[in-house]
Amino acid sequence: METNLLNNYVLKAIDAYPYELEETVENLNYALSYQNDNAHALYLMGRLQAEKMGDYERAKQYYAEALANKMDFQKIYTHYILVLIWNDDFEEAQKLITFSLTIKGIDRGKVFQLQGSLYEHLETYKKAVKALKKAKQFGYNNDFIAYADSQISRIKNKIKSKKKETSKSKAKKKRKKK
Repeated sequence: METNLLNNYVLKAIDAYPYELEETVENLNYALSYQNDNAHALYLMGRLQAEKMGDYERAKQYYAEALANKMDFQKIYTHYILVLIWNDDFEEAQKLITFSLTIKGIDRGKVFQLQGSLYEHLETYKKAVKALKKAKQFGYNNDFIAYADSQISRIKNKIKSKKKETSKSKAKKKRKKK
């Protein structure tokens, strides 16, 4: 009986998110009061904290707790990695990316796309492009591939502008020496 009631609350929270936040929170609180280590409820609570509240530290706690209870819950990994990137926890994000690629059934395209995002934040643009090209190999729909292509194009433009800045600064230094 308790399991059915717990599942009802979790399903109601999933159904309400992200459009009915009050209902989502109410159902998540009920679900977590029945079972405080329910991975689905913790995952959704993490998403709520990160995406709607902007509280990345609390989101990280919820995601970590959910993974501690269900390591093979594939949905958590991409959201958790994104929160780590948003929170500038780059080393931790890289470790989670590496680990998540060992999880059976993980969306490898999304993980490599996040790897590209991480490299972009670290301003290693060539590695970012390489990761996004790898993401395309694991893309199974045109929208994802088009998105990866647009990201590659955007990052290549950053590389070009960085080269221009570098060459301009070198030219100024040469003029000053003369």
